Amino acid sequence: MNAVLITPCISFQCRLLAVKMTPLGLVLVSSALLAGLCAAGPQVLRVTTIKEEPYAMSKGSELEGFCIDLLSAVSKKLDFKYDIQLVKDGRYGTTDDSGNWNGMIGEVVRGEADIAVAPLTLTAKRETAVDMTKPFMQTGLSFILRKDLASDDSQFLSLLTLFSTEMWMGVLVAYLLTSICIFLVSRITPREWEQPEKEKNFFTLSHSFWYTVGAMTLQGAGPHPKALSGRVITSIWWLFSLVLLACYFANLSLWLHSDNQQLSIKSFEDLANQNLIEYGTIKDSSSFNFFKNSNNPTYHRIYEHIKKAQSYSLNAEEGFRKAQKGNYAFIGESVSLDLAVARYCNLTRAPEIIGMRGYSIAAPLGSPLVKNLSVAILRLSESGELDYFRSKWWASSCVAKNGKSAPLKPTSLKGIFLLLALGLGLGLFLALMELAAKSRKTANTQQKSCCSVMSAELSQRFRGGEAMTPESSEKSKA
Repeated sequence: MNAVLITPCISFQCRLLAVKMTPLGLVLVSSALLAGLCAAGPQVLRVTTIKEEPYAMSKGSELEGFCIDLLSAVSKKLDFKYDIQLVKDGRYGTTDDSGNWNGMIGEVVRGEADIAVAPLTLTAKRETAVDMTKPFMQTGLSFILRKDLASDDSQFLSLLTLFSTEMWMGVLVAYLLTSICIFLVSRITPREWEQPEKEKNFFTLSHSFWYTVGAMTLQGAGPHPKALSGRVITSIWWLFSLVLLACYFANLSLWLHSDNQQLSIKSFEDLANQNLIEYGTIKDSSSFNFFKNSNNPTYHRIYEHIKKAQSYSLNAEEGFRKAQKGNYAFIGESVSLDLAVARYCNLTRAPEIIGMRGYSIAAPLGSPLVKNLSVAILRLSESGELDYFRSKWWASSCVAKNGKSAPLKPTSLKGIFLLLALGLGLGLFLALMELAAKSRKTANTQQKSCCSVMSAELSQRFRGGEAMTPESSEKSKA
């Protein structure tokens, strides 16, 4: 019996075999082919990458980094093995004068690698040569420069920004209430003003305000309260002032030594409009081509300047070194610049990010791997694994040293505000109790009701200390 079989081989390429055999031979050959397929195991992919921190870094004889973790996670989801190698020419991939691709893109195009796993920017030009997956990381263009080149914009009221508006309002209300309470207590308590008809009260309203200010500035302003109620309020106010000043000066110290500086060069337009700081990027990179192909006049001026000044960098590390040494701003991918800022604490990144794009995995045109790789990347993103890889490899060594000084809000000191309110309430209560004790003693002596005596005392004390003569008493009754 004649039979024609199409059999897959172990290398996953199909070939046509014409076999002339008996039914028994057909069974035996089929069994052997099935056994061979099972023994073949998962496909081994040839992966090319580039050595760049933190995507792929040497660790002994092996590699580690964000892209290595990504490749490992994807291979587990798609069940394939891989053989990873560094790109021979150390380039990402661009075309030469003859139109041939170099770098990792070139290796994929020539069939020297099955996929390229690296921070490869997804561009229209690369899409014409290879197929690229869904982005595994979003980025954009920005620039870094040394912090001592970043001059501060002088702000008239910068010292007021250490406290939030709500905090300043809270301090003002606390100051007014405390001053008024000191004034009221000094009027009410007989131990502060024993004989209103003969003595003068030194704690006028203006002196109460001045006394509270003096206590806040730790200078003091006499005379000091003699009554227990007044001393309770002043003691609580002193404590409030100490805590408030400690928080203010702590925030001031952090603000003076922090890296939260306002750049005089905040955008690419500022960079293009000055000639004191040199700037550049990696030659023939996607960042360079962005400015080269841009129709934006500002961006095209940046391209013309870089081309004229030849202020290129061979790679990102060289750009970081130039930025650290002096008068140079390095333009690159924002995620790479964030890593540089995390590693080198004397660098800072401009706040502006332009030209948002993504990093993708490259595969040959028409490769069935692209769809599966894209699905795997999306699943890793949805499960939070990509965020974990990012936080793992972008950990900053400068966070502990250079915290950001944020305006202090009232919620941060709500305890001391509550303590002040309780102190003011307690002081007023004690002053009333002291006046009530005196009124009761006077009432017992004069055979009058305590309430009438206390009412007369309060009236006399808040009318400026006039003596309550019998004639004035009769006039008031009339």
